[in-house]
Amino acid sequence: MDTPEKKKVIFSAIQPSGTITLGNYLGALRNWVKLQDDYNCIFAVADLHAITVRQEPKAFKQNILNAYALLLACGIDTEKSLFFIQSHVHTHAELAWVLNCYTQFGELSRMTQFKDKSAKHADNVNAGLFAYPSLMAADILLYKSDMVPVGADQKQHLELSRNIAERFNGIYGNTFTVPEPYISTVGARVMSLQDPSKKMSKSDENVNSWVAVLDKPDTIMKKFKRAVTDSEAVVKVGEGKDGINNLIGIMSAVTGKTADEIAVEFEGKGYGDFKTAVAEAVIEEVKPIQARFEEYINNKDYLVEQYRKSAEIAEKISQRTLDKVMKKIGFIAK
Repeated sequence: MDTPEKKKVIFSAIQPSGTITLGNYLGALRNWVKLQDDYNCIFAVADLHAITVRQEPKAFKQNILNAYALLLACGIDTEKSLFFIQSHVHTHAELAWVLNCYTQFGELSRMTQFKDKSAKHADNVNAGLFAYPSLMAADILLYKSDMVPVGADQKQHLELSRNIAERFNGIYGNTFTVPEPYISTVGARVMSLQDPSKKMSKSDENVNSWVAVLDKPDTIMKKFKRAVTDSEAVVKVGEGKDGINNLIGIMSAVTGKTADEIAVEFEGKGYGDFKTAVAEAVIEEVKPIQARFEEYINNKDYLVEQYRKSAEIAEKISQRTLDKVMKKIGFIAK
């Protein structure tokens, strides 16, 4: 687990929602796996973030374990990276409170995600949902993260983390590393199979719009066969062909073939043949992940060993940052 100092630190976390989609995998997780060779990677299952929405305790507990096992199955390697469960490292919640006091009300109220989630969960617009970005800033800043892989929906939160770090540094002197966004050039942007103008999302009410990494082969096949296309019946990238463009993007991501190579391969063939081929390619891609997931989820002792080991190291690293912050503010040391 010794990592050379010269490697830059990358931090990223994923919520234990119970389902990781093909979009999550191709757009982010597969890149996380590649980053492990070139960076000092710190990954977390963000269970503290998840409770801004009401959770059923038994299902929540299983979802956290499933998320941990599934990320290991996708290729997160605890010999190369730190990979822990967020709530096991107490410094995250502690620094989040401190950072709340250095985050402006106006900044939080401008967060797009807060507005969206407030509309979606109008019966539970809690303070945690509002202050969520301060916890995210704590997650990142505790580890002196140089970079954070972000999608379009998280850019605003990272910008706020940078503002908080700069504000604190401006008051107390150099304390936090100001993180930069890590923009991957290889992540596929996977869209909904039923409305390809929208990103694939497990929160979509239409279950045919998204594919889960753990979906059974026949389910994957059915979902792709029902995918929205167009009336042209020509497999090629083009204007007004959002559905086919999306399927070509997925095929390209899982096979490594270019869009042009795919167009040549399916010249003269119908959309039915193409949808079946995309589904088969996806099934092949997720098959080894599903097999590894079954191994991990049925070996609880191994999972416990891995997340405890990482949490212990994460706590030591993050405690140093927290101690420095508390000292700068003027708190009395224990």
